[in-house]
Amino acid sequence: MTVRSAHGLTEPGGARAGARGMLRLFARLAYPVVILCAWRWHSPRFVGLLLLALLWMQRMSSTGPLAATLRKLTPVDWAVAVTLNVASVAIVFTNSDLLMRLYPSLVNLGLLVAFGATLLKGPSMVEKFARLTYADPPAHIVRYTRRVTQLWCVFFAVNCVFSAWTALAWSARAWSLYNGAIAYAIIGALLAGEFAWRRWIMLPRAARREAV
Repeated sequence: MTVRSAHGLTEPGGARAGARGMLRLFARLAYPVVILCAWRWHSPRFVGLLLLALLWMQRMSSTGPLAATLRKLTPVDWAVAVTLNVASVAIVFTNSDLLMRLYPSLVNLGLLVAFGATLLKGPSMVEKFARLTYADPPAHIVRYTRRVTQLWCVFFAVNCVFSAWTALAWSARAWSLYNGAIAYAIIGALLAGEFAWRRWIMLPRAARREAV
């Protein structure tokens, strides 16, 4: 796919790829905003419609035609996608506040299943990300990415249970605040902590071992 012409102008293929990337980023960033604002709207049906729209925006923004993208989904991907879509549709039809509140817990469960499945068959989820930088990562990188994937599985499992508890026991405002903001602050802290550990501890240790 050619991104620029001889005159330096962006060609349609590059424009489409950029638009898909922006759409995908918008859908991901919009999800916590929807959850954070849900308590103000007093309409689970409206929130369900937004959640369903965001799911399909993410799918349609994937690389290539929608049909080709769907064919690339693994059975685990299909299970997670179908579960979240069914949950969104159920919120729309029932206008259930409880189902809406349990949705973030289902998202964490889906992430747990997606990450955990890669530990069984490999490569691990984080190793897949690492392969964007290392085409053939060394053994210590593979081991490290597997441990990080396990760490994320623990987080998603704990957050799944805690999120369900906030849905059942907390006020609507507190539920929205945790699931739409605090949980993502924790994710940001985990990402920053992992980056610092990898940059200043793990990689220097690996370099010293290789130098010996």
